[in-house]
Amino acid sequence: MLFITFRLGGQRYALGADRIVEVLPLVDLQTVLRPPPGIAGTLNYHGEFVPVVDLSQMILGRPAPPRLSTRLLVARVKGDQGSRLLGIIAENVTETMQFDPGDFVSPGIVSGDAPFLGSVHIGENGPVQRVDVDHLLAGQQREFVFEPPAAA
Repeated sequence: MLFITFRLGGQRYALGADRIVEVLPLVDLQTVLRPPPGIAGTLNYHGEFVPVVDLSQMILGRPAPPRLSTRLLVARVKGDQGSRLLGIIAENVTETMQFDPGDFVSPGIVSGDAPFLGSVHIGENGPVQRVDVDHLLAGQQREFVFEPPAAA
């Protein structure tokens, strides 16, 4: 299976490419008033406003720096009422890799604060932790992204 890999704080992570709709350069986002933690704003993606999360903010507690290797991944995520697009800001997005999903193993520790961090692949170049896009959003973030629009 093809994965898009990136680095945060010296650690390597992977997102399944089957969930990625498009990889974009980092662009200016529409500001959102009082967003939940980790929500960086919204992206006008072909006429649809797409919420965007910042993985650096969620994992490291700081926003992703605006570098050439910082990318905005447009992904399809599943919710209780179907799926929708979600923008994901990731640092050091420089390559894709082929991994057999069966080669990922439990990291031995599960973080309640980061349920999106999944199993780990141990390879020649060190560990790569899988990010589960369907579990990126929790609590306020999930409500913010999947809440149906208020009736006018």
